[in-house]
Amino acid sequence: MLIAGLTGGMACGKSFVAAELGRLGAHTIEADELGHQVLAPGGEAHDAVRSAFGTADRAELAALVFGKPDELARLNAIVHPAVRERCAKMVAEILAADPAAVVIYVAAILFESGGMPGMQKTIVVTCQEDQQMERALERPGATREKVRARLAHQMPLAEKLAKADYVVDTSGTKEDTLRQTKLVFDELRRLAA
Repeated sequence: MLIAGLTGGMACGKSFVAAELGRLGAHTIEADELGHQVLAPGGEAHDAVRSAFGTADRAELAALVFGKPDELARLNAIVHPAVRERCAKMVAEILAADPAAVVIYVAAILFESGGMPGMQKTIVVTCQEDQQMERALERPGATREKVRARLAHQMPLAEKLAKADYVVDTSGTKEDTLRQTKLVFDELRRLAA
């Protein structure tokens, strides 16, 4: 088995690359989905977050912690361990069913959150800065100011790229992105065997 973390800048094409890796045969685990699950009623972090912040609603939490590093760190200290625990259970199930599996852990804040235990490789998805802004502005409710503010709170893409084992550049055609993604998957599958 091989576990690789997949990350990238906002609107760089991380979800597209993750979907293609899944289509090629990788087992994808979405950190954001796990975050939703652990914050849902009955989820591992729900009660603790609600007790600490008065709510477990993601939109309300985002408003409470945005631009407040101490509050964000307090929230992350509750949520991230629960996400890691849930992820570890999923990885164990995958390993039991497929010892040569390639697992892709998809996380927007992969490096900032410390990744996940057992992660052996990292993939960073990137694109040209103007494309990133253009794509981000296509999202519902996006404005240049909101996009810039969100980007300012993320690890700079150059830092992520410096930590990458593999880079998929989505600046070109869809076909080129698919070609790069297949090359990465083939290498990961070879390493996992």
